[in-house]
Parts: sequence; C-alpha cells; structure tokens
Amino acid sequence: MRTHLAPVLERAAQSTRLPISACADSVLARDLLASVDLPLFVNSQMDGYAVRSADVAGAGPDSPARLRVVGTTHAGDGPGPGVDDDEACKVMTGAPLPGGADCVVPVEDTSVEGSADPADPAAPSGGRSATVLVHAPRAAGEFVRRPGDDVRAGDVVIPAGVRLEARHLAAAASLGESGLDVRPRPRVGVVATGSELVAPGRPLEPGQIWESNSITLAAALKACGCEITATVISSDDRDDFTAALDIAAGDADLVVTVGAVSMGDAEVVRQVLVDREGARFAPVAMQPGGPQGLSAWRDTPVVCLPGNPVSALVSFVVLLRPVILEAVGRAPVPTGRARLSRAVHSPSGKTQYLRGALATDPPATPSAAPSGGDLPVVDPVSGPGSHLVASMARADVLIEIPADVTSLPAGAEVDLVPL
Repeated sequence: MRTHLAPVLERAAQSTRLPISACADSVLARDLLASVDLPLFVNSQMDGYAVRSADVAGAGPDSPARLRVVGTTHAGDGPGPGVDDDEACKVMTGAPLPGGADCVVPVEDTSVEGSADPADPAAPSGGRSATVLVHAPRAAGEFVRRPGDDVRAGDVVIPAGVRLEARHLAAAASLGESGLDVRPRPRVGVVATGSELVAPGRPLEPGQIWESNSITLAAALKACGCEITATVISSDDRDDFTAALDIAAGDADLVVTVGAVSMGDAEVVRQVLVDREGARFAPVAMQPGGPQGLSAWRDTPVVCLPGNPVSALVSFVVLLRPVILEAVGRAPVPTGRARLSRAVHSPSGKTQYLRGALATDPPATPSAAPSGGDLPVVDPVSGPGSHLVASMARADVLIEIPADVTSLPAGAEVDLVPL
C-alpha cells in the first residue's frame, strides 16, 4: 500500500502556504519562529493606575498614598503623560505604561477624589486636580507586562509536525503571521459501486439498498486530514463506472473505490482496472476485508476496497488509514490491549477483526497498560458478518485475533485498533 501511494506521500512531504484562517487541523510543515518579542511593548496587565512604586510603598487601608492624576491611557493609545513623584496615570489593560512609572495599582485598591478623568470638563480645573488614593503598596514590576515575558524573537513557538488547533493559531496571529506553511491535504475522490445502491433519503425499488460506503469513507478520510474532491455513486455498468472514475480522478491525488473487487460476474471495478499497468487484485488474509485491489486511472493511484460496509471500513482502518496519516504528517493511531468480556472464535488462517466496545466508564481510548496494570475490558459487538453495519455503530475498537488463533476464552488479552 505504501509503495502504491508513493506519489501521494511525495506530494504531502512538501509544504503549502495557507491563510491562517484556513490552517485549523492542518499539520505545520516548518517550525514557527517568533519574529518579535511578545509582548511588543511595556503595558499594563490591569485596569488601574500607573505609579512609581516608591510613592506607594507605605500605602495601607487607613493611610492611603495620595497621588495627582495626570492623564488617562487606553489600549491602542500611544504612551500617556509621564509620571513624576506623587503622580499617577490612569491606565486600562493593555495600555502602554507611561514613562516614569514602574508598577500598576489595580483599580480595586484605589478610590478617587474629584474626577479620575482629566478629560472630564466637570472635573476641578479640567481634571488636573483629580487625586487617586492608593490603599495598598505595590512593588516595582507588579501588574506590568514586559517584552519577552511571553516569547523572545527567534524562539520556536510551534514546532513542525504539530496539528494546528485554535491555541496554535492564536499564538501565530499574535506574532503577526497572516499565513503558515503546512503539509498539503491529500485530495481524494470516492466512488461507491453497485446497481443496487440508492442515495439515502430516496425511495427504494425491490432489491435496492441505501448507499452508505461513500459517506463512510469520505467522513473517515476527512477525519484523517484529507480533502474530499468528489463522491460518486456508480452502477455496475462499465461505461457508468469509467465516467465516475473520470469525475473522481479529475483533480484528486488519490481515488478510493468501494465494491466490485471480488470474483463475481458484475465486478466492474476489477474488470476495468485489473489490466492497468501495475494493477494488483488479490485476497488479503483478513476477515472482514478479504478482496482488495490497487490500480491507477489517468495517472492517479486507485485503492479498491470491498463493498460490504463493515469490510470497507475495516479495510480502511487497517490498511489505508496508516498511510494517509503518514501523508498528512499526523502520528499513527495508538493501538492498545484489553481483556475479552466473553469467549470468541475465529477462522484459521485469517486475521480476524471483530468489532468491540470498551467497557469503561467514561469510555477511554485504548492504550498499552503498564506491566502489572489493570487492562480495560472489551465486549465484542454483534457477529463477524461484514454486512452488520448498524450494530457497528456501537463499536469503538477493532479486536484483532491473529491468524493462527481459532478461539480465545473470556479474560484473554487481545490487541485493539481504535476505529
């Protein structure tokens, strides 16, 4: 699979520049270095008064320091008037600290005589005689933000390989970055085949079923970081299927087909793609998900999955998902171990993937337990049939039964693959 998808991996190893608003859930391709110090300038951490710490060193509830208010500065203003002995400048959170001040007294620790706003025409002498009473001492540097307190220019703010979330974008935007270099998302077209398939919501004729595979695979691919370029439902007619391939491969890096890969009379996927250069169609020793195929269409790699809904999803999770995650730069999904809630049986010679639900409260992701630690319990869900799609909704893991094991008792340890 990995060799077949080498073109997808090669493209994904490059980088593309996206606007920061479009980077959520992408993987950063290069370290993001701070171009500036943050904060950008000395500013107030609180709404209050910028003062000289020496002027309020002896302040207390019963012996407040009395300081003349010389101005008011808001966030977005330039530096306010400088502060001299026994003076204060009213400042709002984020406002530049005026010259001469070395700390900020929160407004909660103050009271005002006259007007606190020198621009208030109702204040005595235009506000110049307003006095603030400071009821608590403050040391130099208190409630003051200084450049470099957060990050220094040249520091690595976000390392390459990080899957970008809201907090990462906040940091990048605060540094003035309008875009980021990220790993390209593989573009994937999905084709579901079968003359019996009808889009959900439409009425059924005798012998028809509602199609779920294209929806399932598109959602699974999106969850891995892919961009879905097309989802097409095709009949088992050869011309219809080749037209669907043309649509799906139009601007895609990869096409995933679902169904018609076995040995029946109407296996249109196999019939059309088996003779392409490098094509390989063969059963895989796993259940569900035996029939598989690899081919190409108009120079676009094609991965052909079996059509039963459970087989399709299991095949994706076991065979295709690891390569897709590598392509987008994400870490592999961690596997784990658990103990069976009941005995199970498995056919010899094939690796069996049973659907299972972790019996935890609240549900936990499976992870390898430390030596001697307690393992979670996993409950097999429904039977092994590849058509049991509705019951699969209760499962959150696959239980892997090795090919050389035909039965396991309740309590046996098993490997788990998260869905």
